[in-house]
Amino acid sequence: MKKVLLVLLTLLFLTVNVALAAININKADKETLATLTGIGDVKAEAIIEYRKDHPFKNVEDLQNVKGIGPKIYNKISKEITTK
Repeated sequence: MKKVLLVLLTLLFLTVNVALAAININKADKETLATLTGIGDVKAEAIIEYRKDHPFKNVEDLQNVKGIGPKIYNKISKEITTK
């Protein structure tokens, strides 16, 4: 019984860590970017195209991508990183 509980707690811990991990907007693939609130496939592709010539120095730079303004940025700012 203790082993089962330990396994379940370990899985829960790993799941929480994955859920809380920030998405690196300089490295994330289209599918990962599309999981962010307000970012679908089209905006995810726009992020990838933008960063080819303009790597993000900070998360605020995401607002330079066409279609991503303050409203979307404010919704996802705590979920993203450039590191």
